Amino acid sequence: MKPVARILALAAIASSLFAGAAVAAAPASFGACAACHSVDGSAGVGPSFKGVYGRKAGSAKGFAFSPAMRKSGLTWDDKSLDSFLTDPQKAIPGNVMPFPGVADGKQRAEIIEYLKTVK
Repeated sequence: MKPVARILALAAIASSLFAGAAVAAAPASFGACAACHSVDGSAGVGPSFKGVYGRKAGSAKGFAFSPAMRKSGLTWDDKSLDSFLTDPQKAIPGNVMPFPGVADGKQRAEIIEYLKTVK
């Protein structure tokens, strides 16, 4: 093994040992989400997904949600996430997320399972 590769491998092992709560690797289908949403707690174009599963919609600190999202009454669980990811405007009319949805049910399920690990 080349020295650089050995150092990178050791760094990866060390970081996984000290990382705290493990987050699963994001599935490829999460790429569309990652364009606007972080998983590290920082808000960007969209709110962070850190701790999203089980949280009330529109309640994450540090992000200005639309009135529709804040008033939706949803709590993010398998059913609400699947509905929202299928068709965001149908699930919460008036929300301002410019995303058409994820048509493939398998991809939605992968995203939801991943979001459960982002704490």
